[in-house]
Amino acid sequence: MDILPLMLGVSLFLGGVGLASFLWGWKLGLFDDPERVRYKILLDDEEEERYQQMLRKQTVDELTTMQSPKEVS
Repeated sequence: MDILPLMLGVSLFLGGVGLASFLWGWKLGLFDDPERVRYKILLDDEEEERYQQMLRKQTVDELTTMQSPKEVS
C-alpha cells in the first residue's frame, strides 16, 4: 500500500505532461489542416494563398450542392 501514492503521483505527472504537450501542439497549429502540411513544402507564399482560397471555394461549393433540390412544377 506504500506504492499507491507514488503510482498516483507518477500517473498524474505523466497525464499533465501529456496534456501540456497536446495544448502546446494545438497552440502551434499542428492539428489544423493535414492537407496543408502535405503541400506546404511545394508551394510559395502566393501559391499557398491561392491553394487556401481554392479549398475555401471547394468547401462552399460542396455545401451549396448538399442543399435539397427544388421541386419542379
